[in-house]
Amino acid sequence: MKLRYLGDHKNQIKLETPLYLSKVQAGFPSPADDYMDKRLDLTEKLIKHPAATFYCRVSGNSMEGVGIFDGDLLIVDRAVTPQNGNVVVAVVDGDMTCKLLDTINKNLLSANEKFPPIKIGEDVECLIEGVVIHSIRSHVCTG
Repeated sequence: MKLRYLGDHKNQIKLETPLYLSKVQAGFPSPADDYMDKRLDLTEKLIKHPAATFYCRVSGNSMEGVGIFDGDLLIVDRAVTPQNGNVVVAVVDGDMTCKLLDTINKNLLSANEKFPPIKIGEDVECLIEGVVIHSIRSHVCTG
């Protein structure tokens, strides 16, 4: 899995959109409430540490088992302390990758059985850039 760095998060103006009281049914359709609860600022919900947050785009399928797919946008927070089991962005021997952090066995793990673990040892240069806090996928058909 390759990642393309898209840049750091910059504080921008708030973009508030309506948040409705009713939930959207994913099964049998039901009438939606016309009552708006409040306005929702996605930046406020998704970004906890703006100065430490960056974005990158996923290329590859090694993390499909945790719901990260080719083309997804990752929001990565450098201020979150990486812990065992976190999805992280790491630089391994100069290449940026997204993997599951296994601190017990000192590995970076794929979420796809077709990809072997990456052993973190003295012979591998590895730097954890940050913890993936959100992934965003577009559901728009382009073809």
